[in-house]
Amino acid sequence: MSRGKKPKWMIEIAEERMDILFSRAEKEFFEYPERSHRYVHLARKLSTKYNTKIPEKWNRRFCKKCFKFLYYGQNSTVRLNDEKVNITCGECGHIMKIPYNQEKKNRRRTKNESIKERNDE
Repeated sequence: MSRGKKPKWMIEIAEERMDILFSRAEKEFFEYPERSHRYVHLARKLSTKYNTKIPEKWNRRFCKKCFKFLYYGQNSTVRLNDEKVNITCGECGHIMKIPYNQEKKNRRRTKNESIKERNDE
């Protein structure tokens, strides 16, 4: 095991824990918003300690500037502008711009592949 490299089983456990922390943050946001922000902080600490990415499902659910949990419609807004999805944090006002065009291309690609598979059968 080289320096800084963790075994695969440790990384899998860390990813499971991050998923649990984010799901609890979502459940407890209305009752205890500070607790949900703390869960995001703990998940980020896990990702840096084990050198893993936060699961894609939860990657856009926290602010990249103030690291608070974002619950769409409560402390954040989502807008579609041209070919970008703009997520605005209600806590600090930071705007995360995510390209929308790439997602459209991927959706079309998978749709075309499934049509080709049906035609081949």
